[in-house]
Order: sequence, then C-alpha cells, then structure tokens
Amino acid sequence: MSKKITPRIYKGTRDFLPEQMVKRNYVISIIKEIFERYGFEPLETPTIELWETLSGKYGEEADRLTYRFTDRGNREVGLRYDLTVPLSRVVAMYPQIPKPFKRYQIQPVWRADKPQKGRFREFYQCDVDIVGSPSMLADAEIIAIIYEVLQSLNFRQFTIRINHRKILFGITEVSGAGMEKELEVCRAIDKMDKIGMEGVKEELLKREISPEAVQRILDILSTSGDNATRLQQTAAHLQASEVGQQGIREMQELFEYLALYQIPEDFVQFDLYLSRGLDYYTGPIYETVVREPRIGSITGGGRYDNLIGLFSGQDFPATGTTIGLERIITVMEELNMFPPHLRTPVQVLVTVFDPNTLPYSIAIARELRAAGIRTDLYTGKSKLRGQFGLANDKGIPLVVIAGPDEQQANQVNIKQMETGEQITVSRENMVQTIRQLLPKIN
Repeated sequence: MSKKITPRIYKGTRDFLPEQMVKRNYVISIIKEIFERYGFEPLETPTIELWETLSGKYGEEADRLTYRFTDRGNREVGLRYDLTVPLSRVVAMYPQIPKPFKRYQIQPVWRADKPQKGRFREFYQCDVDIVGSPSMLADAEIIAIIYEVLQSLNFRQFTIRINHRKILFGITEVSGAGMEKELEVCRAIDKMDKIGMEGVKEELLKREISPEAVQRILDILSTSGDNATRLQQTAAHLQASEVGQQGIREMQELFEYLALYQIPEDFVQFDLYLSRGLDYYTGPIYETVVREPRIGSITGGGRYDNLIGLFSGQDFPATGTTIGLERIITVMEELNMFPPHLRTPVQVLVTVFDPNTLPYSIAIARELRAAGIRTDLYTGKSKLRGQFGLANDKGIPLVVIAGPDEQQANQVNIKQMETGEQITVSRENMVQTIRQLLPKIN
C-alpha cells in the first residue's frame, strides 16, 4: 500500500467550497456586468511573467513580495503581483489596440507576504482601467463605476476618498520643506486617520522638517467644509505652486464630471490626507472605505501616466482602480448583505423513484435544462427521503418528484423545500409553474 498523503494546502491560500463560490460568483457577476455596461472589454494575461517585466515597477518591493524563481530553461520569472504591470506590458506589446483602451481584468495574483487575518498569498483582483485618455472624464468614469458597483451590491455606508498627486506635490513645495522630503511628507500625512494631527506633526518633525514648514503643512491640512470649499481653501494656500494649481484645476474638473454623473456628495470626499502609491501615481488618487466594519480600503486606484512608458518607451495616459473582491465579500458576510437562499446555483432537484421511473426522470431533467432552469438529476442510491435531505443540505429550493403515479398520469409533484408545500401539475405546465415559483424563492 502506498503512503497516505496528508491533505493540506499551502499557507496563505484557500479552498472555496461551493457555497462560498456561489457568493463569489454573485459578486463577480455584478462587477463584470457593470464593467461591460460602461464599455469595458475583458483581458486575461499569463500567471507567470518574466522577472524583468515585474521588477520594472516594484523595485525593492519586488524582491520581498513577489514569488520569483528560475524555470527549467534558466529563465528568471515570477508570479504576477498585480494586474497593472501585465496591462502595461500588453499595451506596449500590442500598439494596434484602439485608444482609449477600456479593459477589465479579474484574475488571481500572488504576494509572498506573511499570511495574517484578511491577507493572503493568493487572492483575486478586479481591475478596470482606461489607457490613452488624459481627460479627467476618464477618472470620473472609474469613480462612477466604483459608486455603481457598491450601490448594486447594497453598500450604503461608504466614502470614495479623492486627492491629487500634484496637490500633494504643491503642499510640499509651498511649505518650504524641500522637494527631497516630498515622499516623507506624504507618508506622514497618510497616517492622519491613525495618529491624528498631533501625531502627524510629530512625524514631520522626526523627519527633520523645520517647525515653520510643519506648521504651514498643518495649516493647509486644516481645510473644512464641502468639497468645493475645501478645494477653494487649498487653492488659496497653493497659489505659489504652478503644479499645485494644475492639480486644483483638474480636481475641480473631476468633481464637475462627478456631479454630472449624479453621484451624491455624501459618497465622494476631497481628502488631503490620502496619499497612496506615490511611487507611480501622477494625478488623481482614490480609495473607498466603508464606515462599518473597519477593514481598510475596499477599492484603490488613480492616474498613472508614466508607468506604461517603462515598457514601450512612450508614455500613455492611464487611470484605473482595483475593486477589492476579498474585502468586499468579507464585509458582505459580516453585515449579512448577501441575498437569502444564495447557497447553490441549482434551482431544481429531479428525484429518481426507482430504476423503472429513471427514463421519466431523465426526460424531465432534459426538459427543464432545455428551458434554462438549472437542474440537478439525482444520481445516488438513496430513497426519496435521502434525496429530500440532499436538497435541504444544499439549499436547492425546489424538488420534482416523478414516481410511478406521476409517470402514469404524465404529471410531476413539485415540493417547495422551505415551506414543505407540494403541488401537482401536468408535464405541459411544469416549466411555467417552476418559473413562477422561482422568483418567489430567489
């Protein structure tokens, strides 16, 4: 006898059993439908990329968090870390793709990170990007998609935080901190939600920024009011920064477009504290947070006009976001946001009474499947009671009973599992009756 293999999986990865996959597919189907409704087209890229491709963006982070190995041909390769670099490579390799190129991509990515609660080594990303448009209208499209996706999934308490890379540049410039300190200034600002204004002040001083420059930065960050008012106040502070003023103008244009999309201001916020991914973002940056539970951002993205140039030698304006599938599902489970009965895609179980009635059961299953009704034909050995138990365990809402009496009368008995109610109908009316029952259940 061969040695028994102990069943286990690689730490930081997961199995998704059918009930979990039904929920995941539900969320993905809504996201895909909205992506395509906005005119985006699907793209898939290989799991493995050449190391030179992956290392072009990430630098030191690539060495630490990307799965890297040498294949049998002695080539340096790695598992994709995100979906943005593969998109950039595709645009560079296929210049004939019409621009603006609106693509979405839903595939797994891998991070050689230490697993912990809510963080995995393998997880899915749902990306949507526009390549080839410098207009703030492209950014508005992405933000409108974020809003519609979350609304369609029944999120009601969320905020899309928006800032601009050029505004952050302007803050550092007019403060007198010195442009060599820009990243340090922004990293300190980004901690505002965690450590507060006094904490940010201490962080800035620790980074050897003068007290006068620190005070000017804090004065700018102290804007208040609605989005338009905060933009006006920030513009007044940044009068001496040409780049900062350009960022203000682009933000004003962006908010004008968002108003045309009729996105309520309750859901979008000009937020000077946001400074994500400054290593390659060049324009608007945005992320979404839910008010409950506290789980961090559930979407994140922005404009990256210089990244594709690393692969093509020619810069292409680009903007996009990642929809955080894993965190969205976590929030929906915690807040019980999934529709009831979302346990299985199967709508009907057709029972098998005995070998003599099997042809009748098969004919019924074929008829239901031809009508587009998702139907399971029982293939086990249990009697009817066991078949009802299977339907109950799997959450199948309807069971069709096709015994000798039903066969002789050319009828079926339909049982609604939730209520236990049974009705007898002719074969002629079977499909229509089941279609009428299913909306009540789903």
